[in-house]
Amino acid sequence: MSPKLPFRTYLYFLAQSINLTAAVMSVAMAAIVGATLTPSLWLSTVPYGVQFLFMMLMTVPASRLMQRIGRKPAFLLATIPLALSGAAGFLAIGRSSFALLIASHALLGTYIAFANFNRFAATDGLDARLKPRAISLVVAGGVLAALTGPLLADRLKDVAGFAPFALCYAALTGLALLSFLVHLAVREAPEAASPQAAGRRNTGTAWGIVRRTPALGAAIAVGALGYGIMNLLMVQASLHMAGLHMHFSAVGTAIQWHVVAMFAPSFFTGVIIGRLGLRAVISGGVVLLIAASALNLLSDDYLMLVASLVVLGLGWNFTYVGGSALLARVLGDQPHAIEAQGLNDLGLSVMATAGAFLPALLLQGLGWAGTNLACIGLCLALLIYIHRCLKHLPAAGADPAAAQV
Repeated sequence: MSPKLPFRTYLYFLAQSINLTAAVMSVAMAAIVGATLTPSLWLSTVPYGVQFLFMMLMTVPASRLMQRIGRKPAFLLATIPLALSGAAGFLAIGRSSFALLIASHALLGTYIAFANFNRFAATDGLDARLKPRAISLVVAGGVLAALTGPLLADRLKDVAGFAPFALCYAALTGLALLSFLVHLAVREAPEAASPQAAGRRNTGTAWGIVRRTPALGAAIAVGALGYGIMNLLMVQASLHMAGLHMHFSAVGTAIQWHVVAMFAPSFFTGVIIGRLGLRAVISGGVVLLIAASALNLLSDDYLMLVASLVVLGLGWNFTYVGGSALLARVLGDQPHAIEAQGLNDLGLSVMATAGAFLPALLLQGLGWAGTNLACIGLCLALLIYIHRCLKHLPAAGADPAAAQV
């Protein structure tokens, strides 16, 4: 097996960059446009919430469709809701229709549910030692998105002859075309190119497989809790800094450093996994999440809060990439793999959604210190669970096939 990643891995990197660019643009647009189309301020975030809801609802159906018709046809079909999302958003602004704006973000959430499988598709047919590198590279598409998303939104939001943000939504249709062309160019691994009849017969058994395989449970728990804690503390940190009367630009700078820390390490996370092993990287990611909360408890100084957000981003990266790589290693190319990946991403989306909706509630109920202490407790419990589930996972350099998990 060649030590080099195949060309399709880099195409999936581009596809994931497109996915995350659309997601980043939606963060910048949804609430602002929502506030202009509804008289009730509390309704302004409903379109973005619906986007998360549809991403959550469509994750398992997306995995089952991929299992039935194959990765490539499913990814190509997924560009349709993205294109329709752009058209609906453009019309929503032109017609001042809040309902159309909600429909636009529901369609965008549907596309994202499919596109999030890019990282798993990149591992199809690869040697077990290459899977972490492939996932890590695809996740690194977030670095490109962090640059292109805000740039597109800023350049297109105010163009003469068009309503504010109308062209931002129209750009989603352009991204859909680009995504279609990228996926069209992908030459899939033989295992993913044709639907698995065995997989169709085993539809619905993934829950049982997860229950019988401790390492799969650990992979899902690490990814889901890591994502939920990251979202919770990121959003609550911005609320906490605003409560300390820090300038909006300072808060924005802190979040930017956090986003860089989330995605930039992905260029070498796969290499670190290859040298230290999955168990060490996953455990290290959880320890980093604990360290982020500990820093928050030490001081409310701005630089300390920025440092905490950077450490939080690093912890998310190690748990997200490490959990995904563990899932890919344990599942291999088994018929039920895609459905189990769907269950994993369902867990991620549920926790990410909770992490987006709970910060204000927990800040009011537990306070900043209480929330961080609760996160530390969750992470310590997760470390114990990881140790129990992964005690038979081979060390770095060992034969992955030797794992008794």
